[in-house]
Amino acid sequence: MCGRTCLTLDPDQVICACKYPKQTVKKEPEGEEQIKVKDEEISSMATPEWRAEFNLGRRYQASYNIAPTDITPVIVSAAHFSDAPEQKCARVVMPMMWGMIPFWHKGDYRRHGLTTNNCRLEHLMDSKLYRGPFKRGQRCVVICEGFYEWQTAGPAKKPSEREAYLVYVPQDGNAKIYDKSTWSPGDVKLLRMAGLFDVWEDESGDKMYSYSIITFQSSKIMSWMHYRMPAILETEQQMNDWLDFKRVTDSEALATLRPATSLKWHRVAKMVNNSRNKSEECNKPIELAANPAKPAMNKTMMAWLNVRKKREDQIKAEQSDPSGDEEYAPAEKKSVLNKRRISSDGSESVDSPAKRPRFRDFKRAAALAQQNSGGGSSDSNEVKSAEAIESL
Repeated sequence: MCGRTCLTLDPDQVICACKYPKQTVKKEPEGEEQIKVKDEEISSMATPEWRAEFNLGRRYQASYNIAPTDITPVIVSAAHFSDAPEQKCARVVMPMMWGMIPFWHKGDYRRHGLTTNNCRLEHLMDSKLYRGPFKRGQRCVVICEGFYEWQTAGPAKKPSEREAYLVYVPQDGNAKIYDKSTWSPGDVKLLRMAGLFDVWEDESGDKMYSYSIITFQSSKIMSWMHYRMPAILETEQQMNDWLDFKRVTDSEALATLRPATSLKWHRVAKMVNNSRNKSEECNKPIELAANPAKPAMNKTMMAWLNVRKKREDQIKAEQSDPSGDEEYAPAEKKSVLNKRRISSDGSESVDSPAKRPRFRDFKRAAALAQQNSGGGSSDSNEVKSAEAIESL
């Protein structure tokens, strides 16, 4: 599985890091259409073209923490864009969105409702989503300095408790993939993963290129960490066979996908769990990573939290307000809360705070006064009514 990657190179640096041995194309004697490809001397290197597509106005941005739906550089065969013989073995680097959009999708490209970050090799040929691009030769290679993986093998843990690792290709000499001062784009070894891409068009005819990374069951080298792993292309021959869709058949291309034999990794800080964290501390070994500042929070969220906090403080203040306690109540409030009366023997007593009269109390008092009035005068009726109300 691959859910997050790291690539901190600018476009010019990317094509420098993606140089490849030039190849010669030779045809067999007349009557045979098969083409033979042979690598030239290793000293003769070719630089791929950077093909900047519009992609609905979205651009690639180098990042220590790349997530699905981000735009990243992908290698494809130049034969997708030209029929010239010299382009049969040439490579092109172009930005694409991570998460394939099926070409048949209608409406907003962000709302196709499918999870297309990774493509399972076991179901590739049975999938309506991936079978078409594969049959059309839309094979690509996704490049990065490394990918992040969370340890899910072993005892079950909550997602927030899983340890995160950066997985990458072993580097030459003293180069450290997490320290750019120890290597240059010309000598760094990027990690290369096999993928499939598709081309989606909106109603205006503008195109969006997008891709999925092919994964299969982990081999021993990664099974302790995760049960899935990406299809990593370790050699130039694997790269050539996967990209050359005109020469290499579908079955031959699938045969090039096999578990990697040499990988390295180190544990990283959990700050990488949040895709908003783009700090250079993301890809460092956990013992070297500093404690980064938390990412800036959305203004709307901040406003909501401030309102909520004020409300909680207000409720807390009301609950802890001692003004309702007689011991701490001021004198003027005591006179309101406590109704004093003098009993028949002249002693003074204190009643509980008087309750606010209700309509039913007035109604009951009026009925009682009318009942007791009998044939008395109106003045006596009024006095009795008043007395009845007072007695309640």
